[in-house]
Amino acid sequence: MRVLVAGGSPERASIGLLRKAADGCEVVVAVDGGMDAILAAGLHPQLFCGDVDSASPKTAAAIESGGGSSFVIDGARCEIERYDPHKDATDLELALRAIRERYGVVDIVATCLSGGRPDHMLAALGRLCAWPGSVELREDGFIGRILHAGDTWDVGAYRGCRFSFMPLSCGCVVSEKHMRWELDHAPLPLLSDRGISNELDFPDGSIACHAGTLGAWVFIDMR
Repeated sequence: MRVLVAGGSPERASIGLLRKAADGCEVVVAVDGGMDAILAAGLHPQLFCGDVDSASPKTAAAIESGGGSSFVIDGARCEIERYDPHKDATDLELALRAIRERYGVVDIVATCLSGGRPDHMLAALGRLCAWPGSVELREDGFIGRILHAGDTWDVGAYRGCRFSFMPLSCGCVVSEKHMRWELDHAPLPLLSDRGISNELDFPDGSIACHAGTLGAWVFIDMR
């Protein structure tokens, strides 16, 4: 199962990107202000998770009208996971917990998480790194993956694009093949900048994570 998770970033993904990201996803989950982005794209969420602090007044009123457990939007019912704003966890962390409780370990397509506040962006990456299933990152300027030990991403289809990766844990070991600059089982420290701004010059480029966890991104217009 694939689940689209739309976060509450003040800088929303475009309507076109959201619709493409939702393609092939059986479930759509809105995290707080992500509900406005989801509805603007004409998508129908199955689950709302949040404390409603970043949702628009119109969306907040619709959620309030449901009486607590669910509400109806465009004739479809959406479940509600409403959180106390005075909580220790982020809305995304609690949303991922709700997803796992309902659907198990699913493949996640995450969007509307990268803009507006660097602290929220780093917190989102931290939560997604801990997710046991596959994680795809999609915004208007890039497509990305969270890679764990044993994972490989073939990026040859994006020949001509810029490519970067970032170690998101200690003890990362990484290989890059058939790119402008290559690595062979290179040990890299947390948040090393050695993987920044490579170039995909060949039709069969790939990155492999041998140990640790990393984020990898191809920079391309995904609208």
